[in-house]
Amino acid sequence: MSRSEIGRVGERGTLVIPSRFRAMFGLEEGTEVVMEATPEGVLIRSAMTVPLEIYGALRRAEFLLTNAVDEVDYQAALEEVRRLGLDPTEVPHRRPEA
Repeated sequence: MSRSEIGRVGERGTLVIPSRFRAMFGLEEGTEVVMEATPEGVLIRSAMTVPLEIYGALRRAEFLLTNAVDEVDYQAALEEVRRLGLDPTEVPHRRPEA
């Protein structure tokens, strides 16, 4: 199978990607792509979209408490959670095993 084909740049810079490549890489109408200048020319690849999650104080407290690895770390996490203005006993979490 050939790894290259000819595309065509149309009006207003529209690039027509051959159907074989669109199918191979799952490119459909509306798919976002990243274009990168390389010494060989332009590299076009699918863009990856990742949802953004903004963590509030409660979620940060849950991470702190759940990710503590030992009792010393857990005590430090408790202190940090209190600094966030939360009561650690009201934060859902798993305490590290002794």
